[in-house]
Amino acid sequence: MDVILLEDVDKVGLRGDIVSVARGYARNFLFPRRLAEEASEGRVAELRKRDAQRARHEASNAEQAQAIADALRKTVLSFEVKAGPTGSLFGSVTATNVADEIWRTRKIRVDRRKIGIENIKRIGRYEIPIDVYQDVRVEVKTLVVPEGGELPSDEELEAMAAAELAAQQTAAPPESAAAEEYEVDAGEIDAGPEDVAAESASDDFDETVEAAAENQEL
Repeated sequence: MDVILLEDVDKVGLRGDIVSVARGYARNFLFPRRLAEEASEGRVAELRKRDAQRARHEASNAEQAQAIADALRKTVLSFEVKAGPTGSLFGSVTATNVADEIWRTRKIRVDRRKIGIENIKRIGRYEIPIDVYQDVRVEVKTLVVPEGGELPSDEELEAMAAAELAAQQTAAPPESAAAEEYEVDAGEIDAGPEDVAAESASDDFDETVEAAAENQEL
């Protein structure tokens, strides 16, 4: 069924997108969490009208694009978010969040699909690339700050990320012990009955050859 996303949803789409999803997924997950609504004809027409109005604020030529890029270079976006002790966010900062903040602070309309980021899931300092227009790209300085706190130094951020990675690796289940048991040297495997028989036959053959050689020498 077709639905309109009310929020960005990982691997599904961005807020305002009209997407086709399984009916059960919509009714059991998207609708109860208010992440989407059914795509009625009236709502679809309303969204298309809104998108057309927003498009008027976007750059329509290279000169406008350059002016927008110049303004964005001077812009520093800031998001105050809930985060854990190792810097992981309880949620994420998405391309839609970035576009909304640019509009709120600079009254510049940017197409979310031209914002070159995956969802940001850690506090930190970012340079977010935006394709304002053909051959006009700008990187916007962005700070993702823990709620009620200050942004740590780059060194501290790296240490926090390393600590989280180490904790994840420690918590990961160990590799199969059975697999490790099979990683033994072939020489350590005890010989089976067939191997013993083959080895005895080989020894007997060697002894026969040696005896024949001794007889010839005599």
